[in-house]
Amino acid sequence: MSSPIYWQDAKEYLRSNDAILADIIALYPSETMINYHDAFLTLVKAIIGQQISVSAANAINQRVESLLGEITPENYLETDPQLLRQCGLSRQKIAYITNITQGFKDGILTPQTWSDMTDKAVIDQLTSIKGIGPWTAQMFLIFHLHRRDIFPLADLGLINAIQLHYGSEKALSKGEIKELSQRWKPYRTVATWYLWRSLDPVPVQY
Repeated sequence: MSSPIYWQDAKEYLRSNDAILADIIALYPSETMINYHDAFLTLVKAIIGQQISVSAANAINQRVESLLGEITPENYLETDPQLLRQCGLSRQKIAYITNITQGFKDGILTPQTWSDMTDKAVIDQLTSIKGIGPWTAQMFLIFHLHRRDIFPLADLGLINAIQLHYGSEKALSKGEIKELSQRWKPYRTVATWYLWRSLDPVPVQY
């Protein structure tokens, strides 16, 4: 596992450009985002995390890991779907993960080319797989590819954190949030991670 090579530079940049974010960063001095260096694992975790809380996703992840021993395409395909259901995975998410395993097998997903592809090109490739939407693709760019300026504007946790720290009684519009995020460029990935961290009892990790 490793953290992004730009993490320290990003922290210093964000602290100097945003006093609110500086206070949040100061609460977690030794924490960082990590990379499992396992594309399939990251995608599985992101699928599990779709539309549920971080704590619920972590609980399901732990049960799936206990069941499979190691989350690999081979172990996943060999497992009875009913046992996966008992871990808390819905039929839809089981189908999505099956689609992902097939995507790797058929060469639709091309890990060997991702480092040379733009953010948009990677998102386009990932979202060609049924079950991987823009949010899941953005989580992959953040946690697996460590792209430094990803801002998942549709993420409810991120929106809630921004509203908490930067909003007032009136909810901020998406346009206002997008404008606010400009002060964090080119490190919106790191800003996003710390805003998530300010809400969750444990770090978000896919």
